[in-house]
Amino acid sequence: MVTIHSSNFPKQVVCLAPDDLTPAKLAMEVYPLVCRTDFTMPGFCLINAGTAIGSVAFRQLMVDITREMAVIHQRLTGQTLIYLSAARFDQQNSTKPHLDGGPDESMLMLGYEPSGIEAELEISDYARCAADLEITPLEFMAQHNPMFRPGFELLRPYATVIPCFDPHLFQIVVINNSSAPNDGKSWQGTLHTATIPHPDESKRRVINSTMIAPAPIGTPDAVSPVELLDFVQTSQVRRRGNDKTYLEDDK
Repeated sequence: MVTIHSSNFPKQVVCLAPDDLTPAKLAMEVYPLVCRTDFTMPGFCLINAGTAIGSVAFRQLMVDITREMAVIHQRLTGQTLIYLSAARFDQQNSTKPHLDGGPDESMLMLGYEPSGIEAELEISDYARCAADLEITPLEFMAQHNPMFRPGFELLRPYATVIPCFDPHLFQIVVINNSSAPNDGKSWQGTLHTATIPHPDESKRRVINSTMIAPAPIGTPDAVSPVELLDFVQTSQVRRRGNDKTYLEDDK
C-alpha cells in the first residue's frame, strides 16, 4: 500500500519577502528551492517585489535573477541555463494542474504584475506522487492525468496553494516544470494551477512568462538578445486569441 504524504512546506520556506532585491542574493535563495533533484525542497517559490519597482525594472530583475542562477548552475553541474521563451500576456482563464510544454528539465519564471483580478495559484508535486507510486513522472501523466477527475483526486494530497500570492503586488513565481525521471540527478518537476474566479476583460492580469532550461555551456538562448530586450522594455501585452484591442496604457 502506498503511503501518501502532504507536500506542504512552511510559508517561510516558499514565500520570499526580501528587503534587498539584489539578483545574486535572490538567485542563491531561489536555486535550491526550485532546481531540486529530490523531494527535500518544494520545487517552487515566490518572490515578493512589492509595489514600487515598476514594470520594466521588474522584468529586468527577472532576467538578472535568471543569469545569476545560470552562474550557480554552471558551478554545480558544469552546464548553464538558457532561455527557451519569453512572452508577456494577459491571462484570465482558470487552468487545471499542468506542465508547460518543454524539455525533460525546465523551469518557469513567471512575473505577475499588480492587478485588480483576484486569483489563486496552486502547485502540485506530481513528481513526488509518481515516486510514491513507483512510476516515472511521465508514466504518472499518462496513467493519472490530473486533467481528469481520478488523477486530480489522486494528486490532491500533494497540492499546495501558494499562501502568499497577492495579485496586488509585483511577484515572481519560479516553478520547476520538469518531467525527468527520479534518478537522483535530474530536476524533479511540479504542476501548476491558476484559479481566476471573476475574469474581467476591462482589466489586465499581466504575466511576464519565461521558460528556462539547462544546456551545455555555449548553447545560445532560443530567445535572441533583441527579443529579450523587447520582452523587458515593451509595453504591449498579448491577449487571449490575439484579437483583443489593447487597453489605454498598452502603448
